[in-house]
Amino acid sequence: MNRTPAFDDSVAAFDYGFPVDVLIQQFKYSHQLALAPWLADRLLVCLSGIPLPQAALAMPLSRARLSERGFNQSLEIAKPLCRALGLSLLPHACERIRDTESQTTLPWKERAKNVRGAFACRENFAGKHIAIVDDVMTTGASVNELAKTLKKSGAGRVSAWVIARMRPESFQPAVLDDV
Repeated sequence: MNRTPAFDDSVAAFDYGFPVDVLIQQFKYSHQLALAPWLADRLLVCLSGIPLPQAALAMPLSRARLSERGFNQSLEIAKPLCRALGLSLLPHACERIRDTESQTTLPWKERAKNVRGAFACRENFAGKHIAIVDDVMTTGASVNELAKTLKKSGAGRVSAWVIARMRPESFQPAVLDDV
């Protein structure tokens, strides 16, 4: 069953796989924050020549996950990216209002349910084009749910900008059987 996503377009710097997966894991789980500008630069190259949004925001983390990790990896990528593009970065415009299970621990078909209603926005985005910056998009459930929330707050267009995206053809057959 195909459903049209709430985000209007997406750009990924890489397909999710070796060696990019290792770099992202080192960045995210081993506090290798020096990788953030390099990752942002790779994404910046992919954004060349496309229409830019009015503003961008990083995929919000729950307070518990932020406290546990010590930083929001998506925000660390968004900072140099927005600076290079001259875009407004809105770090507090939206928040994760529910502490959801980590998407990586869930079967693919449960990920959309896990993040349903997880976000809230404080701003009115009336007619604006907003980009969501995230590190990895697998099923797209988190980006899709945040895009829905942005559109409920008036956004006219939502773009998803990610460092790496898992392609459907990369899914394991056992995973596809569960979908």
